[in-house]
Amino acid sequence: MRKWIIILLVGLLTFLAACTEESNEEPEETEDPLEEPAEDPVEEEEQVEEEPEFTYPLTGLATEEEPTNRALAVMVNNHNKARPQTGLVNADMVYEFLAEGPITRLLAIYHSDIPDIVGPVRSAREYYIETAKAHEAIYVYHGAANFIEEDLRAGWVDNINGAYYDNDQFLFKRESFRQAPHNSYVMLPNAYEIAERNNLEREVNHESWDFLSDDELVEGETANEVRIRYFDNLKVSYVYDQATERYTRYSDGVKTTDLNSEEALEVSNILVYETEHRVIDDALRRSIDRESGGNGYLIQKGKIKPIEWRNDDGLMKPYIDGEPAKLAPGKTWINVIPLSPGLDEGVTYE
Repeated sequence: MRKWIIILLVGLLTFLAACTEESNEEPEETEDPLEEPAEDPVEEEEQVEEEPEFTYPLTGLATEEEPTNRALAVMVNNHNKARPQTGLVNADMVYEFLAEGPITRLLAIYHSDIPDIVGPVRSAREYYIETAKAHEAIYVYHGAANFIEEDLRAGWVDNINGAYYDNDQFLFKRESFRQAPHNSYVMLPNAYEIAERNNLEREVNHESWDFLSDDELVEGETANEVRIRYFDNLKVSYVYDQATERYTRYSDGVKTTDLNSEEALEVSNILVYETEHRVIDDALRRSIDRESGGNGYLIQKGKIKPIEWRNDDGLMKPYIDGEPAKLAPGKTWINVIPLSPGLDEGVTYE
């Protein structure tokens, strides 16, 4: 009996000792999360838009690399059997002159954008040659009258004649979906290799045209639609898009588009030059005065204003009050029309 009492007392003492030890333990401290000091707000640096180091001379648009490639001036067919054309939407500038009869032909100047293929390509005329020469461009055409070809071969202008490469599949090819003479197409990038083979310069520092800055306002009368009449049955028109600040071109009421991409042809500037035209042979070929200057219009940013054009080192250029008129950055279309029936009758707008 005494034995059990002793065991019971020992157990009780052990239990009390354990409880005392637990009560003497310091409770764990729970650390409050440290609040990170608030960072001072970093002032955003004001980003100043840098002026582009280089611009394309015919469009005024920015480019990261200096544009030293030589321009290519291509004779583009504008007969109704040649429409829609290929690669015309890529041209920096296009000149539209009357060829023979009630037909215009186009000189497309390519510099900032060289498309893979352009056409249909047609034969040479004197005033297109002179325009290409004034642009210091390589003139690309397909065929010419014998007396013109003799002068071209004698060095009138650096040139490439498709008649010497007809359907060679490297520079020119004949397309089966159209009939001659409306089926000759040039693989335009390869023109530079042909130029090298013929010892023609492939790099030129072209002089830039004058362009508007971003903050310059355009004055003039409102011109949301412009109609240009060469003949009663030959009209060109342009419709303005205020969102893009460009004009979409129409030929005889049909929108001008690219054959392959179906992209509409849009331009930032339309120039109209009035000058003397003379029929010089039974085929109704013409002589067109590019020298004497005359009246015209500049249409841009939804406005139209009268200008005069002058021959400036071979180029037909616009002037206002004796100073060079500035173009809006982008593509330009130049319509050269006869003196008769007169500028006001040849150009209407609303």
